[in-house]
Amino acid sequence: MNKNLQEIIKLYSVGSSQELQSFLDSLSKPTLMSTLIDFLTIYFNDKNSSKLRELATLYIAGYEPMEEKLGYNGYKLTVGAQVYCEVKPANTNSTKRKLNGGGSFNDYTFERFEKDRNQNLNILVSGFVNGKLVYILEFPFSCICDRIERQLKRKFPKGERKPGEYLRSASFTFNDYKNCADLKVIYRSDALGRFSKYINSRFLSFLKSREI
Repeated sequence: MNKNLQEIIKLYSVGSSQELQSFLDSLSKPTLMSTLIDFLTIYFNDKNSSKLRELATLYIAGYEPMEEKLGYNGYKLTVGAQVYCEVKPANTNSTKRKLNGGGSFNDYTFERFEKDRNQNLNILVSGFVNGKLVYILEFPFSCICDRIERQLKRKFPKGERKPGEYLRSASFTFNDYKNCADLKVIYRSDALGRFSKYINSRFLSFLKSREI
């Protein structure tokens, strides 16, 4: 890791604000820029956290992040309504694990399903290659309702669950929403061809064919 970035992380964690400010002031502008780029490179590709990818998706799609930890990822104001969204950002650096437009909800329940189905909720599916954004798709939760509900019914056939019991992963694929009338391509990289080897071929054909 960049030595300056290591020092910044340590000072932010255990140093005083004055010590951190003094160290930052001691760095030249090119050094600060290279340190910031190293920071972004590390955390946009972090396998254990998708926070930066989530934020990039929200901002580019025109949403604001939600402050609450347990809730939806973002929101935006429209005429007469507040629209919420859930972000499903995927990242790959391997041609063996290609982007395919799929996503999932962790620790899912019938209660959450009813909330999502009744809420004015959009799903944002985004794809990154080595931290570079390739696409953002947007569609209503209603487009994948049937798929999610089937998985819940298989997990909880009687419609009941014990406390602490969840459907660990309620997944969906591109096939589940590709024919949805309200499906939108919010963003598509101008360098799509450069990333093509990291994208499922059928999904790539769709991305190439749709207008933004």
